Amino acid sequence: MLSQFLSFIKQHQLFGRSDALLLAVSGGADSVALTELCAMAGFHFEVAHCNFQLRGGESVRDEDFVRNLATHYGVPFHCVRFNTNDYTKTHRVSVQVAARELRYQWFEELLNTKASPVWLLTAHHADDNVETLLMNFFKGTGILGLQGIHPKSGRIIRPLLFATRENILDFIAARGLTFVEDSSNLSEKYTRNYFRHTLIPSVQKVFPDVVHNLTENIKRFSDIEILYRQSVEQSMGNLMVRKENELHIPVLKLQKTPAMRTVLYEIVKGYGFLPSQLDDIIHLLDAETGKYVSSSDYRIIRNRAWIIIAPLSGEESDHLIIDEGAKVVHFAQGELRISKYAWDQDAVIDTDANVAILNIAEIHFPLMLRRWRKGDYFYPLGMRKKKKVSRFLIDEKLSPTEKERVWVVESGRRILWLAGLRIDDRFKITSSTKEVLEIRFNKSETTDRAAYSSPGK
Repeated sequence: MLSQFLSFIKQHQLFGRSDALLLAVSGGADSVALTELCAMAGFHFEVAHCNFQLRGGESVRDEDFVRNLATHYGVPFHCVRFNTNDYTKTHRVSVQVAARELRYQWFEELLNTKASPVWLLTAHHADDNVETLLMNFFKGTGILGLQGIHPKSGRIIRPLLFATRENILDFIAARGLTFVEDSSNLSEKYTRNYFRHTLIPSVQKVFPDVVHNLTENIKRFSDIEILYRQSVEQSMGNLMVRKENELHIPVLKLQKTPAMRTVLYEIVKGYGFLPSQLDDIIHLLDAETGKYVSSSDYRIIRNRAWIIIAPLSGEESDHLIIDEGAKVVHFAQGELRISKYAWDQDAVIDTDANVAILNIAEIHFPLMLRRWRKGDYFYPLGMRKKKKVSRFLIDEKLSPTEKERVWVVESGRRILWLAGLRIDDRFKITSSTKEVLEIRFNKSETTDRAAYSSPGK
């Protein structure tokens, strides 16, 4: 058992011989075996015990047992008592969830008090791993869940995953060790106990080696997941085009991607989309422009030959008043810098789309800066007929998210500028212009700088 223990630690590079260890010890057979093996190996360790105060005198008995165990090995002992029932009520979680959150929060606090690198060792073993695998399988967690429990997760190490419960009990008997039984482990009201005491024993009647076989499968699944991840990441890299804070995916290319459904879910799950939304997202591939599916923070929008993953708009104000004399105006998409000056008819007009140079004689303050609305219209520079803003944006081939970022400046209910796009012809400079109002649009870093490509004023 000791040689297998040391071999497993070396194989998975779990920790070094000189590293300081913190052992999570409940007093049960598994944690007692872990403590004995660490002592036999000559590792430097301390013992930590959680008393959840859920089993009356039995909880006190376990605490005393682990304290005496630490004394026997001559190592430091850490203990905490939790009011677990109060925690479940306050946080509205189950007893199992409460116990897990409480103990790992405390373990983390202990680790952070240590001066040298410290690992937390738990006594999860092969049977625990098989139970986790089966629970994940029935919950539908996908291939990642089929790997069961990892030997190392962050600072948590599980060096007994090579051993079955039977191996551990044989080791305990051979070493003449004692341990305590947790009566709650017999209750099938807990999901894990149902798998442990009912489901797996029933399967063992047909497949006696089920624990060994599934343990071997976990090793295979771990390798499969590595290959799966490499393949998915390659497919994702071939599909995704990043534009500032948006992700653009070509529809036709996505539809031709092998295992498209899986690749698509791997892309969207990081944006808060659920497995139950996947069919709706796939329907977008055949939907018309403008259709979308939302998560809590993002939308996936169909836009011509693309689907676009974009953040939901913030809660910023939809309009701002610009008084005469204002120099700088900050808003959701950046800032406007405003100035007035006399116009020289021999001057060259700046053709930058983010600069509006306007005939001040036609302007009446205050101005309003606002998001464009359905029904808005203006006279695009060079046109003598009015045009709906919605139609103009379509002609400019702006995506739905780019349209959402368009703001207008208006004077006396007349739009004088679609910021960053086009001025209104009624406010252009003429041969009689004496003074101009110049507005410069400096976009924020999060604004897609490629969004506004239309020339002119």
